[in-house]
Amino acid sequence: MSGDAYRERALKILPWICTRCAREFPASRLRELTVHHKDGDHHHNPADGSNWELLCVYCHENEHARFEDARAGGGGEKPGPAATYKALAGLGDLLKRRR
Repeated sequence: MSGDAYRERALKILPWICTRCAREFPASRLRELTVHHKDGDHHHNPADGSNWELLCVYCHENEHARFEDARAGGGGEKPGPAATYKALAGLGDLLKRRR
């Protein structure tokens, strides 16, 4: 399936929403939506669209930049420890006391 054919098919079967930022696109701005291949293989174009997602041009650029960074070994900063603070942990007790 050629690039134009799978783009046309994707726009027919997928909602016109960027799957990353959730921005909705009217017909007049569809040129800002791109078809991204989930597995990275531009030749893998099943007719059911299972390898496609629509991304706005900004999110699509970001997705490919992240891939290139990871491939180059620059994953950015290593993540720190997960947060453990539970801001609402005592809320239940407070509410029980107010009754």
